[in-house]
Amino acid sequence: MESHSDGELWGIASADDAHVVTSADDNKIKCWDITSRKCINTGIISTEARKAAKGGASSLTELPDSQCARALAYSPSTKHIAVGHNDGTLTIRAGYDKLDSILATIRDSSEWIEAMAYSPDGTKLAVGSHDNNIYVYDSSAYKLLGKCTKHNSFIVSLDWSADGTFIRSVCGAHELLFFSVINNYNQDPNGASNTVGTQWATSSAKYGWLVEGIFPSGTDGTHINGVDFSSDQTLIATGDDYGLVNIFRNPARTGHKPISLRGHSEHVVRVKFHKNDSYIFSVGGYDQTVMQWKRA
Repeated sequence: MESHSDGELWGIASADDAHVVTSADDNKIKCWDITSRKCINTGIISTEARKAAKGGASSLTELPDSQCARALAYSPSTKHIAVGHNDGTLTIRAGYDKLDSILATIRDSSEWIEAMAYSPDGTKLAVGSHDNNIYVYDSSAYKLLGKCTKHNSFIVSLDWSADGTFIRSVCGAHELLFFSVINNYNQDPNGASNTVGTQWATSSAKYGWLVEGIFPSGTDGTHINGVDFSSDQTLIATGDDYGLVNIFRNPARTGHKPISLRGHSEHVVRVKFHKNDSYIFSVGGYDQTVMQWKRA
């Protein structure tokens, strides 16, 4: 039996049809086999001890920020695993079976990284930081291509459009913004209307017409920590501050009631559908637990 063992567990990424990868505030990256439900590989986040220059993530761990990571992304094309550290460092690992093989180390972000995603074609990586910026890199040499800079608070989620021409993102100021990739990553002020017919490669934004009904009565936007849509777009999963994994039908309009799944003993920070929608994976913050829910 294995688990993460310190601070909070936030980072999760589906590596392929058979594996998920997680990271936490315990200097560990873990790869889990979905079928056997066992950890098959463990890597180290960092051997260096650095504090965040500013705005470090709140955690009960005594480990330095450089040895904690709360954001992961997987590239199906290169098999790379991107790891966002709590001191703002970005490291690229060679694969879920080579977690200690670091291909690149980048320190453009001045605060901790909470959200990341590779573009659908795998050529770019978008990194959302608590310094209010989104950094976009090419995925060959990991050179900086541009920045999305119009948010007024830290980035909590980001999505690529299916054609790779738009990035949409949510920040701590409850802003949903849209950025044009082909227009040098500048904000599109009319992005909400200009993307009405757009297909999104992922759907982690907690604001928008389709998810207006996901918030519990009497709460603000901070009570929902993670959102994901099923691949067939029929279901929406959320993780909340009450320790619940909630399943809505899409669209989740105001007044709709979810199926709520209780298993975590702490706030649920991330939820992810398996690629074929047969499972949902959820991670709890302080309970340091990864749960695998089977679709009946």
